[in-house]
This record gives sequence, structure tokens and C-alpha cells, in this order.
Amino acid sequence: MSIKAVVFDYGNVISIQQDPKVMDELAGRIGVERKKFESALWSFRGEYDRGTVSAKEYFKTVLSSLAISMDDKSIDELIEIDLNSWKNIDTGTEALMKELKAAGYLVGILSNIPHVFLAWAKKNLPVFSLPHFGLYSCEVKLIKPEEAIYRLLLSMFAVEAEELVFFDDKVENIKGADAIGIKAILWKNSKEARRELISLGVKL
Repeated sequence: MSIKAVVFDYGNVISIQQDPKVMDELAGRIGVERKKFESALWSFRGEYDRGTVSAKEYFKTVLSSLAISMDDKSIDELIEIDLNSWKNIDTGTEALMKELKAAGYLVGILSNIPHVFLAWAKKNLPVFSLPHFGLYSCEVKLIKPEEAIYRLLLSMFAVEAEELVFFDDKVENIKGADAIGIKAILWKNSKEARRELISLGVKL
């Protein structure tokens, strides 16, 4: 079957990769070693992306797991630093999405993303108005790599698994999509993605 739809993850694919200094700053403000902080941060990330907890609840849980207490103002500052680190768009990826759309392909975003960032992004980032469909974890209470979110993606686009290409920067998310037959490709950069698409018969 020919390719009908191309879907992109947001973080580190549509957005520029998060600057490592951000984690240094967050860990420094909290007063813990970076690796320990990052481990706690990602351990509890699932429910934040699923939309079942707020940004403040998420960070309070992370801090509690590290036996650290901070006032609300300080926590709000941590949230803002984290959110700001994901706001820069990779112009190469955005250009590829536009090119695919102009060529007649369905274009989408599939992302694990919390309510607070998604609300801001829809208002401030033009790339979020570009795709035909956006499937966001916090809106459907599902997260990658759960099978249900990929099934929902196929239903949304009304295509067969082999007709859809999905780019993501995390191996576990690629494996989840690949398990149901989606042509899932680990993200490197927009130039490599373009080459991969052409090799699959996409006309650009």
C-alpha cells in the first residue's frame, strides 16, 4: 500500500531538542544531583502527560519523592523553566510538514503532552494549526507507547497501519507503533526523515 499519512511527535522532533542546561538549572534550584532529579522527573511524567494531574501536582510529587519541599512560587518557577524549554520549533521539521501537506498527504501530530503546554501551544505556535489531525495524550487520557493511542490514531486518519508513517525520538514509542504495523521510524533530523519518506515512495 502507498503512504497516505505522515505523523510527527512534538518534543525533540517538531521542537528543538531540550537544552541540557535546563536540567542543570532545575536540579540546581532544587538542590539535588542532576541524574537523581531527572530520574524522579521522568518516573512521574506519565500521569502529567495523560492529563490526570496538574503541573503543580506533578512537580510536588517529584519533589516529595526527593524529600524536598518548596513554596508555590518556587514551584511555579520550575514549571515555567520546564515549559519554556519546549517552545522552540525546528524549522526543518515544520518545513517538511508543510511540504507533505502541499503534496497532498495527511499530516498529523501525535504527542505525549500536558494540558498546560498544549493550551499555550495551540494559541502561540503556528505549527499546531498546520496538521490535519492532532492527537494529544492529555485530551484522550492515553499515552505512548500504549497500544490504544496508536489504534485511535489510525481511526482518526481512517487509514491502514501500513499507510501511515510515524516519527518519534523514543525507541519505546517506535516499538509501540511498529507492533501494530505502523511504519514507525526513529527520528534523527528532518533531512534524514525526508530521505526515509522518499524511500517509502512518498512524492516530494
